[in-house]
Amino acid sequence: MNLCLALATAALLAAEPSNLPPNHPPIPKGTEASPARPSGAGVLPEGHPPMPAGGQPAQGVLPEGHPPLSGGGKPSAAAPGVLPEGHPPMSGTGQAPPSAEELLKQLDEAEGLRTREKTFEIAASLGKLYYSNGRPSEAMMYFLQAEQKAVATRALYLEQRKKLGKKPVPSAEEAGCGFTPQTSVEAMAKAAEERAKKGDTAGAAACARAALAPVLEVEVLRGHSFYLTNDKANALAVYERVLEVAPSNEEALFSRSALLYETKGEDMKALQAAHDGFEAFLAAYPDSPRATLAKHLSQYAQEAAKAGGREKWKKSREEDRRIRLSQQAAATGPMAGSGPMAGSGPMAGATGPAAGKTGAPGADAPPALTQEMVDAIQNTERTPELEAGLAKLVEEGEEHLARGRYDEALGVYRRVVPFQPDNGRAKAGMAWALVGLQRPMADRIWGVAVGSDPGAVEKLGDMLMAKGDAKGAKALWAKLLQSVPNLPNKAALQAKADQ
Repeated sequence: MNLCLALATAALLAAEPSNLPPNHPPIPKGTEASPARPSGAGVLPEGHPPMPAGGQPAQGVLPEGHPPLSGGGKPSAAAPGVLPEGHPPMSGTGQAPPSAEELLKQLDEAEGLRTREKTFEIAASLGKLYYSNGRPSEAMMYFLQAEQKAVATRALYLEQRKKLGKKPVPSAEEAGCGFTPQTSVEAMAKAAEERAKKGDTAGAAACARAALAPVLEVEVLRGHSFYLTNDKANALAVYERVLEVAPSNEEALFSRSALLYETKGEDMKALQAAHDGFEAFLAAYPDSPRATLAKHLSQYAQEAAKAGGREKWKKSREEDRRIRLSQQAAATGPMAGSGPMAGSGPMAGATGPAAGKTGAPGADAPPALTQEMVDAIQNTERTPELEAGLAKLVEEGEEHLARGRYDEALGVYRRVVPFQPDNGRAKAGMAWALVGLQRPMADRIWGVAVGSDPGAVEKLGDMLMAKGDAKGAKALWAKLLQSVPNLPNKAALQAKADQ
């Protein structure tokens, strides 16, 4: 908040009308020039320090009680209104500047302040003062008053930009607008209008955009104010209004994308728009402190859109966690500690062509299972009946896959893998079920299955083809070729995929 501007605002809007001459310093509230005293030369107002004989201070003599001056105690020869060196700073009333709380109190008590005509700068200053002090509801009103001062300028800019077509809008410096940091929005708007009247489309657009820069800042704050008062629909509308003028505005770009993701989680187009917005933010502001957050939210928005909405996406993530728990159980099961198949569980890491895609062993391992779950698997006797039952489940899962029933197939494989973590046929089926469901962890599990036993994955395609799912079989083989380009039987597999 610019304190000087706030003080000027308070002085302008809170002061009572007076008959003081133009540019006269403001008189403190409650102080008036006395009409009962003559106004002739040499007559001092009531309360003025006494003056030497003649009513005028002698050369170099200060009134009683005046702070001492430097330079031997004599008045400085500086220009009128300039304080001597070392003099304490004074406000227009001769008092210390008020605190933000005191200033807000004065503004709240000022009669007619809300409806009084204001310049853009004063309205924006008032809005920022209320906003920065935790009063967004009052701030919105002043922000809107400020924005209304630039409605014509906004329309002018959009019109001139449309006329430019694909040509870029030059900067205000390139266009020679001649603006300084002190140039008012009104003055910049007039300059843009003059350029437009002369047919200078590029210059008009450049000057208008410069005039709108402080206006967009105010609009963003109004959007934040709506959000803080739980009016998210209007907040979204304001952010989109800002982006219409400035598509790469940092604050509006991030805020709109985050709000779309937060409030429209079941709208696929909105989720995709949120993803696109975060990607645009990352491209324009890669070093932003919010870049990491934007990257994560972009991924979440895209995954939610693919899953059919945030609720479905959340459920799929819960299912993925259950799958990881099952795989952890397999990794800690009776064959995980020793023997030729030790560490061969699906999450124990892969070797071979796809190992680089799956990460280091155990990289995807979830928190440890409860001891009861681990004990239940370890203590299950591996009887012929159990093995036969598991084999039948694998066949059942393949039947589901061939019919496109990926959810049912996944449920079946979750019952098999914890007990047979080295079963390449079951791992291949689980991986293909996840691919069919487009689950976030599908590529990871596919990489594990392909890396540990690509032959089993190819045979799954043969099984799908035999069961009448030619489309699924060819898609599986094509994905296998893409995942492992150096397969020994690549030519034969390619022929099957192309037939």
